[in-house]
Amino acid sequence: MPKNAITLNNGVEMPAIGLGVFQTPPDVTTAAVEEALRLGYRHIDTAAAYANEREVGEGLRRSGIARDDVFVETKVWISDYGYDATLHAFDKSAGKLGLDRLDLFILHQALPSAFDRTLDAYRALEKLLADGKVRAIGVSNFMPEHLDRLLAETSVVPAVNQIELHPYFQQTALQRVHAQHGIVTQAWSPIGGITSYREAAKSTFDDPTLLGIARLHGRSAAQVMLRWHLQKGRSVIPKSTKPARIAENFDVFGFELTTEQLDAIDALDTGVRGGPEPDSITLEAYGRDIPEA
Repeated sequence: MPKNAITLNNGVEMPAIGLGVFQTPPDVTTAAVEEALRLGYRHIDTAAAYANEREVGEGLRRSGIARDDVFVETKVWISDYGYDATLHAFDKSAGKLGLDRLDLFILHQALPSAFDRTLDAYRALEKLLADGKVRAIGVSNFMPEHLDRLLAETSVVPAVNQIELHPYFQQTALQRVHAQHGIVTQAWSPIGGITSYREAAKSTFDDPTLLGIARLHGRSAAQVMLRWHLQKGRSVIPKSTKPARIAENFDVFGFELTTEQLDAIDALDTGVRGGPEPDSITLEAYGRDIPEA
């Protein structure tokens, strides 16, 4: 396992930086995964709802990297919540990926409007963990109140909560809850790409504080943001389909941010979420069929 590994609360090691493939079209996903693995990535993050698990699996096979040397993470979509449905969701994801076992299997959303189904889905993850079909389980986009109920009504503490987290949206209260329970904070949109999609909004890539720190280190703003996450002990899954960007995002181990620089980035938090509000996720609004393997 690479030197940049994070040890999860069940002792499993997970590379701190991985390639994300959210919104990566299937026809370019295989090449992106293959290139990332060639460059040294050993962690790939996908999801049933991304509709590219099959292509991720093909990239893994084409890379020639031994299966046990790559940490593969995927997510169950809300349409497949419920005990039996979630057990079958594993079969669908594993089948598309071409794998017998997943390294990390997580619930994609809390689904607050049907939290009993969420709990049943998580109990299915616990079963998969007990049966050795997954090495670790976790959640994504869970807020403190969701974690409180999950912890009260299930047995296994999530290894990871994957959340929107970048300099402009840091969710510090949620991160404190993670720390209290030994849950790794995993950042999606870790370099604030989501801030670039909003009209008239500031983008992290143009932020003068980040650009100033980047100049001092001879790095890009993206590399500074990823380094900030890593020094704070977080997992990151930046996404790109461009080989040069994939390489740049992985080249973040040859420099160190000072305490003052870390504090300056911490001070950029606006508290403004870029993605959907977790409580807005309902089956009526976001439900979709996840195809069979």
